Amino acid sequence: METIKLSVPHLGGLEKTYVDEAVESTWIVPLGPFVDRFEERLEEYLDTPNVVALSAGTAAIHLGLIMAGVTAGDEVICQSMTFSASCNPIVYLGAQPVLVDSECDTWNISPHYLEEAILDRKKKTGRFPKAIVAVHLYGMPAKMQEISAIASKYGIRVIEDAAEALGSKYMGKMCGTLGSYGALSFNGNKIITTSGGGALICPDEDADRKVKFLSTQARENRPYYYHTTIGYNYRLSNVSAAIGCAQMEVLPDRVARRKEIHHIYEKAFANTAGISLHTNPSAEFDSNFWLSTILLDKSIVQRTPDELRVFLLERGIETRLLWRPMHMQPVFYNAPYYGENCSESLFENGLCLPSGSILTDEEVRRVAETINEAVGAG
Repeated sequence: METIKLSVPHLGGLEKTYVDEAVESTWIVPLGPFVDRFEERLEEYLDTPNVVALSAGTAAIHLGLIMAGVTAGDEVICQSMTFSASCNPIVYLGAQPVLVDSECDTWNISPHYLEEAILDRKKKTGRFPKAIVAVHLYGMPAKMQEISAIASKYGIRVIEDAAEALGSKYMGKMCGTLGSYGALSFNGNKIITTSGGGALICPDEDADRKVKFLSTQARENRPYYYHTTIGYNYRLSNVSAAIGCAQMEVLPDRVARRKEIHHIYEKAFANTAGISLHTNPSAEFDSNFWLSTILLDKSIVQRTPDELRVFLLERGIETRLLWRPMHMQPVFYNAPYYGENCSESLFENGLCLPSGSILTDEEVRRVAETINEAVGAG
């Protein structure tokens, strides 16, 4: 029996056709007609102009922070429970991460501790943090209305890390379009992929132009190479964008399928004591359910998440522990942290389940049945 993978790429059928077209045209470098087309299709899907295709989601966060004015010596607030790519670009710029706990309904940055962190940093340093990186974890939207209101109150710009949230909506609006800038990822395990790649959603045409300038080594418009500022080699290749264009044609189907998979898990665990499936807290939230995730009640379930992970792997099912919070990572031990232990508790009790759109209903039910067996066996 083949291993059921966590989340693998799902090709739509036209990828090879478009890549062949890109190769035959000799546009196999960064920039090109497929890059333009990919950006246009993202803008249409997100219902917003000014999307810049980049080499990675990390590059998008990095440039978003630069556009927000972050420089060496600044402080930037970041959700602690996330992948390190949300936080690393802060350090690239010589700035200091300030880590904030999650709230336990969305698993995203707590507005309460966010404001506490802002006020305490002002008290301790004499300055407000320069930016906030708000993450839509596993596709679940953060409470952007509250986050944005707090940020606006103190004049702080918000970078949305929507790497896992393409197709998710909050209050009817697409995640990634709700902050000052929004970062997307097209890594191989995401909703759609360009093999690697990302994009930055910009607030206006001027910002779009500047991001494109910075992401192409900041080359001035002269007949020779001339630079007045530091730039980056961050533009997406035309070949990768060709894959992205094919993937965009099936994106709505991919989002719908992830939601269907989540619904199968929801039914399967409805009467299982000790297992809680993370779902939309209210009608304001519309997660793409990039990864369906569960929490184990350790007073009922005798296995730890890691023991359950091993149990499933031995039966041909790949799962993953939740992100270990950044304040628990050695590289960020010295970063200020605000909150209690919500994110720590989530990490200690949670597991990500196979959620790729390529999975059949039968495979999803097999995963759920095996988990129920593990829980029943104790």
